[in-house]
Parts: sequence; structure tokens; C-alpha cells
Amino acid sequence: MREVKYIFLILFATMAFLSLASVTMALEKCVICHGKHDLVRTEETGRQVSLFVPDSALANTVHADRECTDCHDDIVEIPHQKPAKVNCRRCHYTGNPLGAPGGEIGDQYEHSVHGIEVLAGNEKAPVCADCHGTHDIYSPSKKESTVYKQNSPRTCGKCHIDVYATYRESIHGTALADGILDSPDCVSCHGEHNISRHSDADSKVIGSAIVKTCSECHNSVGVASKYGIKSDRVSTVEHSFHGVATEIGNQTVANCASCHDYHDIRPSSDPKSAIHPDNIMATCGRTECHPEATLRFASGQIHIDPMSEESGILYYITKFFTILTVSTLVGLLLLILMDLYRRAKTARDKRKR
Repeated sequence: MREVKYIFLILFATMAFLSLASVTMALEKCVICHGKHDLVRTEETGRQVSLFVPDSALANTVHADRECTDCHDDIVEIPHQKPAKVNCRRCHYTGNPLGAPGGEIGDQYEHSVHGIEVLAGNEKAPVCADCHGTHDIYSPSKKESTVYKQNSPRTCGKCHIDVYATYRESIHGTALADGILDSPDCVSCHGEHNISRHSDADSKVIGSAIVKTCSECHNSVGVASKYGIKSDRVSTVEHSFHGVATEIGNQTVANCASCHDYHDIRPSSDPKSAIHPDNIMATCGRTECHPEATLRFASGQIHIDPMSEESGILYYITKFFTILTVSTLVGLLLLILMDLYRRAKTARDKRKR
């Protein structure tokens, strides 16, 4: 029995060695050319693209045990023509034997704004490699990864440069740059592979969904309180005129982003903030909101909890009407009980006669 175990161990070690040797030999063939620093391809525009790929390109990446032709499957001879775009779904499909993330990711991408643009022939629309990298694909949990949380805004910014420039100056962007990983990046609000246009009904940033998206952090069970941020911001909006209008399906009423902005979110103490005291009148007075807004109109509180003493006179008015309502109901209940008792007593007296 022990001999059989040894035989299996030897066979396993031999197969592992042969597999490693096969990958090494395949890589050596490729780096004969691609290991040269001066190897370039000149495009029609005259721009030169480096084709240099070091022999350590895949080391420590998620594809460390893959061969070049596992991705570049159209390369069957050397020298070769310009390879076709890599089809990641050759490995990333549901139930694949390699244990690679499954096909649901590919399905989400195909129905996303990026995937739809690719299918429509937009050559500028991002594919897998544009976000995850080419040879340097690392686990998203590693800091080297282009989709590591602190790196993802910069990755998205390769296409959305204006938005990235705005975001990195915001309270979310600066907090993330300082290492606070609880701070939202692009995918926290927009999604990952299933990004939709902001006008799509299933988008996380369509007007009617904004409050829900923000509530993932700014509510009683989110991370806001961890950093001293009030956790009642969502609940107080939901009970305001804006929140009630949103709840009944109004698509034009103000949401979180209408006041705080989308990407340029700043604390109220920042002079550039849309909710800074010097700017709040202009924010409320936007054409699509309250163009007739005055300074007094804009000075009203939005995040009000009538059950908190911080709301001032509103708290006492709420308390008064709460006591009045409870007292009225209790009094009404007592009157009903007294009336029932009287009726019962009258009925008993009639029977005795």
C-alpha cells in the first residue's frame, strides 16, 4: 500500500514538473522576440507601440501558470501576424475547470453600457484588458492590481478623465487616497461589470435610486458613523418632502446628488461645496428646482429629525401633537369603554325587571 502511495506521489510530481517545463518552454519561444526592448509595431498613424514583454511578465499574477497561447490562441506559428483581441470567455465561463471567475461576470458585462458599446462597434469602449490589465493582471485584493480599490478611480479615469479629476478632489476621493478603504470608489456607486447608463431604469445612479445607493454607507448600519458622520442623513431625507415625492415615483424631485453634487462631493465647511452657506442659495435656486429661491428660503434645514431636540421648536411641536394625539385616542377609548359598560348595565337592569 505504501508503495502505491509513493508511485502516485512520483507521478504527480512528474506531471507538475512536465507542466511547468511546458509553460517555461512555451514562454521561452515567445521571449525570443518579445524579450527584446526595441521590438515595436508601427501603427497606421505612425505611433510606435512597444511589443516588449519580459519573461517575468506573468510571475505572481493570476495567470502565472498559463501559457501565452492560452490567451493568444490564434498564434500557431512563428513569426505571426498581429494577434486578434483576447477572448477572456474562453476560460471565464460558468463551470470552467480552471476555477476562474464564472460566466455571470461576462453576461453582466455584455449587458452593461460598456458591453453594448463594444457590440455596437465602438472601438474606444473598454474591454476586459482595459480595466484589468494585459499581462499584469493581479487579484483585486492586491495593491498592484489596476482594480484594487485605491487604483480603480485612476483606471476609470483613463477614459473618464474629467470625472476622475473632479472625484479625486472630493471628500470621497481624498479619503480613499489617504488609505480609508471604506470610502466609495467608482464601482461603489456605479457597479462593476454591470454598469448601466445613469438614465437606465436598473442603474444605481438613476435619480430614483440615488438615495438607496447613498444609504449603503450613510445609514444606521453603514460605515458613516464609524467616521463620525451622522447616520440619520438617509432617514431624515426619506421623511422630507423630497423623500416622500421620490417614494411615490416622482422622477424630477431633488435627491442626494441634487444638493451634494455627484462626483464633487465636499463637506459643508468647504467653500467649494454645493451646500456651503455661501453656495446653498445657488444650489436650491437651480432652474430645475427653485429658481425663485431667496436666501431665507435656502436657509431652511433639510435633514430634520423631529424626534430629536436638535430640530428646535419642531421637536416641541411634534412632541405636543404626539401627546395630544395619544391623549385623544386614550380618551376616546375610555369613552367607548364607559359607553359599553353603560349599555351592559342598562341591559342587565331590564332583565331584572
